[in-house]
Amino acid sequence: MPADIHPSAIVDAGAVIGDDTKVWHFVHVAAGARIGARCVLGHGCYVGNVVVGDGCRIQNHVSLFDGVTLEDDVFVGPAAAFTNVVHPRAHVSRKDQLAATRVCRGASIGANATIRCGVTIGAYALVGAGAVVTRDVPPHAIVTGNPARRTGWACTCGETLPATRTCARCGEVLS
Repeated sequence: MPADIHPSAIVDAGAVIGDDTKVWHFVHVAAGARIGARCVLGHGCYVGNVVVGDGCRIQNHVSLFDGVTLEDDVFVGPAAAFTNVVHPRAHVSRKDQLAATRVCRGASIGANATIRCGVTIGAYALVGAGAVVTRDVPPHAIVTGNPARRTGWACTCGETLPATRTCARCGEVLS
């Protein structure tokens, strides 16, 4: 089934949107964006020259600026923000200095989190609401605060793991 794009959305020529993807009201998808299948782009999102894997959910008012890659099954909460230049200045063009950001498979980013450019968020990691991520996040880590620090571990199924790192819900054991 082709993508379902709301009439108020703007999809620039050259953007690629996968099958069964839903693009909601007032979304702008820029030329060069590659969005996978079965994704949801919430109200008011901006998607620059980025790669979005299959099965991603990008909630309302998220901006994905050039240089961001979301692997498959990533969740991005409402109003989360990604940066793409380390030292921005309005009067200095730095398009040649974009720092790539990668969010690995199955990771979740909470509402109003800020992700500084150049970091990698590991597979199935969980970034808490309002966190400010300034450095790499290990796979399965839960990070919260400003700056974000590891405060626990998350199972692949999303549950917070106890000290034994054995999930009470699905039985997964993280080593």
